[in-house]
Amino acid sequence: MTRNFVITLTGADRIGIVEELTRLLLERGGNVESSRMARLGGEFAVLMLVSMPEDQISGLDSGLDELFLRGYRITTTPTDRPVVEARPGWVTYHIEVEGADHEGIIHRVASHLSARGISIEEMETETASAPFGGVTLFNMSALVVVPPELVEQGWEAGLDAIGGEMNLEIRVSPEKEG
Repeated sequence: MTRNFVITLTGADRIGIVEELTRLLLERGGNVESSRMARLGGEFAVLMLVSMPEDQISGLDSGLDELFLRGYRITTTPTDRPVVEARPGWVTYHIEVEGADHEGIIHRVASHLSARGISIEEMETETASAPFGGVTLFNMSALVVVPPELVEQGWEAGLDAIGGEMNLEIRVSPEKEG
């Protein structure tokens, strides 16, 4: 029987960590179904959904222990949820946020979405120095899925208001299919 689980790994960034982790999985018949990986500061973070034969999982634990002893923080969380959860009728939108960085931007956008039952599927944020003026710029890119009953109700208007209050440019567009 195949089992699904989520692995998280964080630790000092170095060349080869992804190769080591995926080799451990491959040697035990594991498959990475979905993953996100990024260097954040001097740290490297991995988040992956893995499927693996149930009788191989204990062998994976010993391999992961080796990475733990080298300073990596690792969690494995079993999940019985399907690899792909369908939300019939929900519509995917892309949200882009740009402006001068300051506290609370992510929280305000996430609060607006959560209060309306809108699910964040993916979100990436970053800051960067402006080429002129010494200001730190903020950028957010997110994919969200909106319940069908909200699609025609102008749920985006609240994001426009947040943009005005926080001096941000916020763009919302339906995700192109295919």
